[in-house]
Amino acid sequence: MREAFTKIFSRHSSVEIFEALKKVSFQVQDGEVLGIIGRNGSGKSTLLKLIAGVFAPTQGRVQVRGSVAPLIELGAGFHADLTGRENILLNGLLLGVAKLEIQMREALIIDFAELGDFIDSPVKQYSSGMFMRLAFAIAVEVNPDVLLVDEILAVGDAEFQAKCEARLQNFRDEGKTIIVVSHDAETVRRFCSRLVLLDHGEVVIDGLADDVLKRYETLLFHPV
Repeated sequence: MREAFTKIFSRHSSVEIFEALKKVSFQVQDGEVLGIIGRNGSGKSTLLKLIAGVFAPTQGRVQVRGSVAPLIELGAGFHADLTGRENILLNGLLLGVAKLEIQMREALIIDFAELGDFIDSPVKQYSSGMFMRLAFAIAVEVNPDVLLVDEILAVGDAEFQAKCEARLQNFRDEGKTIIVVSHDAETVRRFCSRLVLLDHGEVVIDGLADDVLKRYETLLFHPV
């Protein structure tokens, strides 16, 4: 309301439009593992949120075929006062999975998350690592066609990271589509055959992992 009154009594609008992404266009094939890299503020997370349907594009369109499981923000979709078990149901429903199917997969999710008795504790008592383990377990067990991963693997310990990477490898072998945002060059080199480099909201290069990583290093350490 304050902004509306300001507009009435001011000749100039106080709203400044910021374009997080500009003319970004690419396609991802079924079964492809695509990595999105770039410096902080380059638009990587915004891009994943557009693909996930969290944001709507102001121009152009985003077309996704199949179900999507986003691991975009730690704890997103969780209710702090509900238990881990209750949040399994909540998250599954948010991902569009039928209640009966979630209940059938509950034991697999709990086993993968390795939360023990904490599964029946409110998630507000969880550490960031426990959050991540539960979120990842739900996402992979609901068996999506497209999995979106945004830096979330950096939260867990080394043992669980290895477990998550093994599951991502299985997803890749099963022909699932995976889009990964990461600052870790070795992670994207290991998993992604193709990378997209973003800078200031624009695509700098879209190509083979080694070629794009070389360009990224140049952007980081030898900017023009």
